[in-house]
Amino acid sequence: MLDRLYLPALVLAAIAAVALASVWPQGYGDRSPSPFGSTPIQRTPAMRAAMQRETAAAQRRTNQARAAVRDLQAQALAPSQ
Repeated sequence: MLDRLYLPALVLAAIAAVALASVWPQGYGDRSPSPFGSTPIQRTPAMRAAMQRETAAAQRRTNQARAAVRDLQAQALAPSQ
């Protein structure tokens, strides 16, 4: 008797989950289907410019850290008196 209630409820829950998945925003990934989706935040020109600035700053910091390590190694190998 429990199966008479459980299985139809399970079918309805599965249908509801599929319906919700088809209209729920997809986060920062790819665009949702046409009537529901919008342009993802990471694809806007302002966000792309911000990501490029962040990447350039990270590369500068990495290069500065490598140069500092190189200088320290050079001083350790040939200390100046």
